[in-house]
Formats: sequence, C-alpha cells, structure tokens
Amino acid sequence: MKISLGSWAFSFGPYSDNPVPFDKTAQRLSEAGYDGIEVCGFPPHITLDAYPDKKSRDGIKAFLAGLRLGISGYAADFSATNPADASKRDAYLERFRKNVQMCVDIGCPTIRVDTVAGPDSLPEGERKEAFARIAALWRESAGIAQNAGIRLVWEFEPGFLFNKPSEVVAMHDAVAHPNFKVMFDTSHAYMCGVIGARQPGVKETLPGGVMELLKKLDGRIGAIHLIDSDGTLHHDETSTHRPFAEGYIDFAALTPELLKVPGIEWWCIDLCFWAGSWEIVEPSLQFVRGLLTAKTAA
Repeated sequence: MKISLGSWAFSFGPYSDNPVPFDKTAQRLSEAGYDGIEVCGFPPHITLDAYPDKKSRDGIKAFLAGLRLGISGYAADFSATNPADASKRDAYLERFRKNVQMCVDIGCPTIRVDTVAGPDSLPEGERKEAFARIAALWRESAGIAQNAGIRLVWEFEPGFLFNKPSEVVAMHDAVAHPNFKVMFDTSHAYMCGVIGARQPGVKETLPGGVMELLKKLDGRIGAIHLIDSDGTLHHDETSTHRPFAEGYIDFAALTPELLKVPGIEWWCIDLCFWAGSWEIVEPSLQFVRGLLTAKTAA
C-alpha cells in the first residue's frame, strides 16, 4: 500500500492566512519518505487558473517526479458550481471536464467531488429532487471521467448534503455508474456513522460504528483517507481530523478490513484543519506504516 498526504492540510483552516506553498509541501513529504501527495485544487495550490495549460502542468508533473512522489488524487474546486442547483448544471459539467483534464495532464488517477451545499441548505421538500439531480449529474460526470481514464470518488461528510449512512449507499445506487465510487474517510465515517453529526431530521447512527459503515459500503469504495476522530466538529462544520491515537477509532481492528477493499493502491493521510499538521507529517506516516507492518507480521 502506498501512502500519501493531502496538500490542503497546509492551505486550509489554520493555514489559510499563511499557506505553505505547494512546492514546499511536496518537498517536505518527499524528505519524510511519503510515496506520494494528494493534490489540493483550491487556491493557492494546483488550480485551473494557476496552471491553465498542459505546459504549466507538465512542470508540476516533472517536479513531483523529481521528488519521487506519485499522485493519489485531485481535490477539485467546485465551490462555485453547486450540483444541487439546477441552474449550475452546465457550468458544473464544464468545470468537471476541465478538472478531469487537469488530472490527465498531471498524471492523477482520481478526482474527488462533494455535494458543496451544507446539510441544512435545503428544506425537506426539496431534498428528494436535489438528490436525484445530483445523482444524474454525477452519472454523466462519471462517464466523462471514465472516458479519460480517471476514477470519480465522492467524499461524504457532516458538512455537506446527504451525510446519513443510508443516503451514502442510496447515492451510490442512484448514480449507478461503474466509475462512480465513494471515498471512505475514517474521521467522516465516525462522525456520520457513530455521532450522526449535522444530520437533518432524525439522526441515523450505526451500532457497529465505523466498521459497520465500511461493511455497508462493500464494493462501493474507490478511495481511502485516514485520520482519527474525537467525536467533535471543526468549528461546528465538519469532522475534526484529530491526529492518530488521539481519538476513538480502533485502527488496529480497522486496518485488516481496509486492506480488503479491492482496487485501492493508496491510503491518503488527511490532516485537514489541524493547526499542528506541519509538525506531525513524520509521526503520521510512521503510525500508518506501523499499522501495515503489524498486519503483515500477523
């Protein structure tokens, strides 16, 4: 299993006023011994505006190759094209095509999407229609990505629409495209499956917690993000990505099951919104490698 780290950890949240440049981030990960990097498509990292053509993207590809870093995924910016908004459909697809081309040009195998809008952004009477609209849009998007050789993965989380376990399964069923998969982020899985954070209406939690949610998503997962959870939200919005061994997730028990997920080549460490993420780059890698070593030994 190859291990990467998401570059957004050093540009979002506590780092937003003084973001670490992408090149410095990549250099750090290379020196720490990571196999790769998951690329942030939001400013100030690898955006469509900053890298508008193949020549500029070839430079990124060569730079990472020089550092012996692969790319596990691309977190594209769709914040201006809410997929739940019918009027944004054409703009969404146009932006999606451009982001898929970015993946092709930099040699990235996976593109990440989310529902953009908050979980309480729609009245109950409009949720069913929005759900169907997003599913149809992502079905078309999955085909576009498939034609380019890129996998499409959806990251569900407390901060966005459709964050109940049953909704995650239902969305995958509704999209019904072989190139549409779910991203399994362990912290989000805890907050959605155990806490039921920011779920409108009746909360939906699972007795078996993260492990039960993983099993419900059997055959549906296309990417894995690893980080701990202490059961809280960051600024009451989305999951707190707590450093490993500081939360409630039993990674020793979870690791063998995660390794059974088919078609996964990368595990991405996600330190999003953690103020001290720069200081725990090496310990985080050591923790995950320790999990893999322990599983091999067993």
